[in-house]
Amino acid sequence: MGLKIILLGAPGAGKGTQAELLVNDLGLVHLSTGNLLREAVEAQTQLGKEAASYMEAGKLVPDQVIIGLVEEFLQKVGPSGCLLDGFPRTLAQAEALDEIFKKLDMKLDYVIEVRTTPEVIVQRLAHRLVCRSCGAPYHAQSKPPAKAGVCDSCGGAVVRRADDEPETIKKRLREYQEKTAPLIDYYQQKGLLITVNGDLSREATYEEIKAKLGVTGK
Repeated sequence: MGLKIILLGAPGAGKGTQAELLVNDLGLVHLSTGNLLREAVEAQTQLGKEAASYMEAGKLVPDQVIIGLVEEFLQKVGPSGCLLDGFPRTLAQAEALDEIFKKLDMKLDYVIEVRTTPEVIVQRLAHRLVCRSCGAPYHAQSKPPAKAGVCDSCGGAVVRRADDEPETIKKRLREYQEKTAPLIDYYQQKGLLITVNGDLSREATYEEIKAKLGVTGK
């Protein structure tokens, strides 16, 4: 039976990078709720059609639809290992996930919290850039485009995302603290929580994750 892991972290904590490393290194199936939604809508499944109706109306997709998609995903994963990234986001979703695991006779092995200070997050996201045309990611300091403001891949405009403006970042962090941070206590009480230092370099944070999981990777 493969490892079942949840990855938690505030926006800008470097969660996406750590998810990619874990998935590649440990052979995990990656659950991203955004991808799940897109795939279900494209496949026009029952839940996909339901999700599309909310998205087209500019509304948030309700919990019951997301939870249904997650259950379908876990059914397909079966005994394989998987990484849940972006779910659960609230205590209600965490409790629903517990019920899904119980129903499918699975168990959650670890919850990894990438803990990063707000100052580091604001600094990181303030330098994050993206191509407006193709979505290619850049970073003003560590990975700038070859020509300033121009995408290396498609020649589109490279800009800072609106939700990476400092004031927006602070608002997103407040929302995270209100909705997602209570999950830390929830999983700590269950004895499943592992906390790592997200202020470190991506490599150092990942080494800490592997050490706490007791795995060596590839």
